[in-house]
Amino acid sequence: MKPFRERNPVIIGAASITVLVLLLIAAFRAQDLPLIGGGDTYYAAFSEAGGLKANDEVRIAGVRVGKVEDVEIEDGHVRVTFRVKTDSEFGELTQAAIKIKTLLGAMFISLEPAGEGQLEDGSEIPLERTSSPFDVVDAFSGLAETSAEIDTDQLAKSMTTLADLTRNTPEEFRSALDGVSALSRTIASRDDQINSLLTNLDRVSTVLDDRDQDIIALMEDGDVLFRALVARRDSVHDLLVSTTKISRELTLLVEQTRSDLKPALLKLEEVVDVLNKNEDNLDNSLRLMAPFYRVFANTLGNGPWFDTYIQNIPPVGGPRL
Repeated sequence: MKPFRERNPVIIGAASITVLVLLLIAAFRAQDLPLIGGGDTYYAAFSEAGGLKANDEVRIAGVRVGKVEDVEIEDGHVRVTFRVKTDSEFGELTQAAIKIKTLLGAMFISLEPAGEGQLEDGSEIPLERTSSPFDVVDAFSGLAETSAEIDTDQLAKSMTTLADLTRNTPEEFRSALDGVSALSRTIASRDDQINSLLTNLDRVSTVLDDRDQDIIALMEDGDVLFRALVARRDSVHDLLVSTTKISRELTLLVEQTRSDLKPALLKLEEVVDVLNKNEDNLDNSLRLMAPFYRVFANTLGNGPWFDTYIQNIPPVGGPRL
């Protein structure tokens, strides 16, 4: 066998570059590989996207089974490409709906299985079996713009004229029209406040839409906190149980030693009374002992010994004869 160092370096370099290019292509298209990406690809036609975007979830009965791959316009409607990565079965008459995941505008596709068998890979759910959500933000924005164009004074005059023309109608109908006329006058008198309210509501909805990710992150952090509390629930329970046991043991100890502690406490009370009565004597004794301790300390300050003598004591044993 020919040694590696003697082989043609051009061929080795070309083979290495080819392998690297194939690895890069596989890395960028990993989701399409059967073992790494997995799942089947399906399509769904919607009348409108409703805020759906790539990487949004695909769910069946509330369980995540895949994600949205692409959202594009095709022949006057929206064509959504999504991939299902589980073994969940849904028949040939399956319906799809874009639903609201959060109040801040996050969406997902909900599949409603129907029909026999399994929907084939690459099939498209037609427009008549899909439904799109109602966009609250767009509705409020359109309401604010539409209400700003209404001539409220003219509306009030129209209602008043209608009430005048129908005065000969039955009493119940005239009362209803009078109420409508009064309502129109009230709306006309509060035109500025209503426009301000709708404008502010549009601003609030816009701010909430802009801070969507921040609020979602806050909710996720709160979910992590609650999960940690739940995880520590057993530890907190054990702590409370141990505290209860300690309190019971202390109570039992006090009850069992009450007969022994009572005489000791009574004697201690008597000792304290004696000390209180002789408080002045104790203070005087401590004050008079201070000079003695000072002289005694000076005597012993020259070394580990001291000399002293006592006068007028005869020698031990008496005089010798």
